[in-house]
Amino acid sequence: MCYNTGHPCNCLTDGGLCEPCRMTAKDNEAEEAHLSNNINVPGQAGSTCEADLNTSSTEVVKERGRNWGWMLSGIICVNVLILGCALVSGSAYSSVNISTPDLQVFLIILLLLSSIWMIYYSIYTTRNKNAVVYKDDHAGPVWLRGGLVLFGLLSIIMDIFKIASYVGYLHCDSAVKVAFPVIQLVFIVVQTYFLWIHAKDCVQLQNNLTRCGLLLILSTNLVIWMTAVTEESLHHTTVPDYPDNVTKLSGRQTYISKASYGDDKCKCSHTSCSIFKNAYYYLYPFNIEYSLFASAMAYVMWKNVGRVASEHGHHSIKFSVKDVFLGPVLGVLLVIAGLATLIVYEMEMQKDDYDDNKKDKAVMMHFVMNIIIVTLMSISTVIGSAIYKVDHREHVTDKNPTRSLDVGLLVGASLGQFIISYFSIIAMIATGAKGYLNGLNLAWGILMVIQLGLQNFFIIEGMHREPFHEVQPVTVVANPYVLQPSKDLSSLEGTDMDTKPSPAPIALSLHSHTAEHRHKLSWKRRVLKEVSAFLLLGNILLWILPAFGARPQFDHDSETEFYNFNMWAAIVNVGLPFGIFYRMHSVASLFEVFVNS
Repeated sequence: MCYNTGHPCNCLTDGGLCEPCRMTAKDNEAEEAHLSNNINVPGQAGSTCEADLNTSSTEVVKERGRNWGWMLSGIICVNVLILGCALVSGSAYSSVNISTPDLQVFLIILLLLSSIWMIYYSIYTTRNKNAVVYKDDHAGPVWLRGGLVLFGLLSIIMDIFKIASYVGYLHCDSAVKVAFPVIQLVFIVVQTYFLWIHAKDCVQLQNNLTRCGLLLILSTNLVIWMTAVTEESLHHTTVPDYPDNVTKLSGRQTYISKASYGDDKCKCSHTSCSIFKNAYYYLYPFNIEYSLFASAMAYVMWKNVGRVASEHGHHSIKFSVKDVFLGPVLGVLLVIAGLATLIVYEMEMQKDDYDDNKKDKAVMMHFVMNIIIVTLMSISTVIGSAIYKVDHREHVTDKNPTRSLDVGLLVGASLGQFIISYFSIIAMIATGAKGYLNGLNLAWGILMVIQLGLQNFFIIEGMHREPFHEVQPVTVVANPYVLQPSKDLSSLEGTDMDTKPSPAPIALSLHSHTAEHRHKLSWKRRVLKEVSAFLLLGNILLWILPAFGARPQFDHDSETEFYNFNMWAAIVNVGLPFGIFYRMHSVASLFEVFVNS
């Protein structure tokens, strides 16, 4: 076949292709190959599109499963909390036909279910190595877990005292009241081990079941917290039923005399009941804090379910009290003075003979002590906040659920103390703040509002700053053959090239600059550490005072008369537990700020 139609050749006669025909044949083959490739391209594009569609559909299915797990676990948590709140509220009033054993049966069921799930989770993650591939380095720091263990041990002691006290009433009361502290003790042991080992887990298998189990633990701890807070509130704020001309009883004495145990119909079978009863009421604050700590850690684990954490861990930070002196010393002195004030105040309030003058002096002493505490803390917070203005550390850019939860809890819990302070301020202003006690109460309320705002800013700003880093001295080796720009080449002609200039001046200059830079960093760090240590001890004191019985809100009658007892008791009983938790949460946050500084 001849391809050269324009110029005929001998291809047909010779049987072979001449050069022009051979080139034309190659061009035709290339064109056919190009056409065949173009025909096959739509098939390849189709296969690529199918792969993309399969990938996107898989992601959609995973996203739907994740949303379904969040929704289901949220529904379980909300229902448990609402049911628990209804039972706790109903059991708090004698007029409602919900007894304490009814509530405790519900709590026993929650405790058993939570304990069984935690044991199952521990066994499953231990046997399946792919269940937990990633760890959240920010979750469950050692000081938080240490606080959980401490509060857990004190809660166990509380349960032991409860068991010892309740056993004396088995002959005339329900056995559920003995079974509940026994099961709660087992739950505390299991949960403390569970959170100590698994607080950093980012679970990748059985995500929906894990989400439901973690929110069951969270809701169980919150219901226990509500129960303990309600008992503690009734412990201090039983409505007085005495006439005006009869000697008053303090809140604690009134509650103990009207508690569910110890009435005329049911007598304790041994003589130590009253001792154990008084003892475990002083341990309630630790059990309350334990439940809140466990709830916060369970929430962080719930947020980390299915999360792919970054490979690089956070900075290695060591706890050190080196070069920190003034803040801890002043803080310890303040705590000692506050504890002495609390002891005198409590002893005066619990006396059987009601002397108005002595009790007013005790309340005045308590007000003055609190004013001194919040004033010193406000001044130190202003100093620390001013250091942040000259501190050039970068802000943390990565997001993690632990820090977000810390900030949310800090701001949310402070609202409880804000509510009490503002209601007290309004009552004092409306009544004209007549008398020295009302004036001190007004000053305390205003200073408390200022201190809360300043401290929230200081803690949140400190938690969002990168940790300080040590600047290592740089070793510089001078090259003796490098010419200085100011020198002329002709000036080196007559010199001995074997004579090398000493590099010591250069190295000395750089080392002195580094030392100066480190000195500038050290004074900022020292001031921040001093402020953080003082605020930490101050918050411990402000946690101890209300947690162990100081109730000037009821021992001073102005707010009670202005709002009436029931309304003011509701305000205090709702706001004060959050205020107490705020102080303990501030201690943990300030410890983190101290370490990062």
